[in-house]
Amino acid sequence: MTTRRIVSNEKTYLDADSKGASEPSNITPAVPASVIWKLLSFTFAMITLPIGSYFFTLKYVFNGNSTYAGALAAVMANVVLIAYVVVAMKEDQSERLEEEERSKKSM
Repeated sequence: MTTRRIVSNEKTYLDADSKGASEPSNITPAVPASVIWKLLSFTFAMITLPIGSYFFTLKYVFNGNSTYAGALAAVMANVVLIAYVVVAMKEDQSERLEEEERSKKSM
């Protein structure tokens, strides 16, 4: 068996990664918790609102007409989807405004 001899001026893979050892590790999550909670709440709404509106309107509003109840359930699914897009766009705009304010303050 042959082994590789390390020359003294040659860096090993451990030496090449030494920059991370001197700095404290950053273990913050890639996605903020508020974003996760918004996603979970809209997921819950996407599941319960159309199904709940279908069965509620089927029994109490449309008196057994499943066509109208199904159409309303589809509309409610689209309402939840549009609301999620609007909330996501507003969040993106607020982050951009905060970043612009920080850059103005640093100048």
